[in-house]
Amino acid sequence: MNATMKTTLALLALAASALLAGAQDNGGPPMKGHRPPTLPLVTALDTNHDGVIDSGEIANASAALLTLDKNGDGRLTTDEYLPALPANAPQNGGRPPQPAIVKALDANGNGVIDADEIANAPAALKALDKNGDGKLTPDEFMGSNPRMGPPPGSAAGNGNGDLPPGDEAPPGPPPG
Repeated sequence: MNATMKTTLALLALAASALLAGAQDNGGPPMKGHRPPTLPLVTALDTNHDGVIDSGEIANASAALLTLDKNGDGRLTTDEYLPALPANAPQNGGRPPQPAIVKALDANGNGVIDADEIANAPAALKALDKNGDGKLTPDEFMGSNPRMGPPPGSAAGNGNGDLPPGDEAPPGPPPG
């Protein structure tokens, strides 16, 4: 095999692997290890994009949420604060269960985060801080999703990383 053929085959293999690595989500069911799209709510609140909503971001939550208000009516509807459903999603399938952050912000559960709820956003977010460290990690702001199991980094998906009752380690020295 000549050098040109070897180079061509190597380039084709490299291009194929790059295409596979960059393949986009096809909208099918979530696969193990596959992450759902980031919530626009989280993107707006986590202004430094470090994956944690810190105390400064919590304090500025009301202003950050208003950046999602596409039509300027002073309230947020699901099309403004949740990611769009994939084009091939079933028409009557509905949405997956709401993350903890949506439940906390939409205090009355009507699907709209109104002006009063936006104004109360810092207090609502502080209530999600289960360990009291002044910041919200993904396990605190996402909660557990019954269809997908506990969020990454959460021992049991109960929002604070603690084991559920009955799953505690036995007393005494650690095994090992």
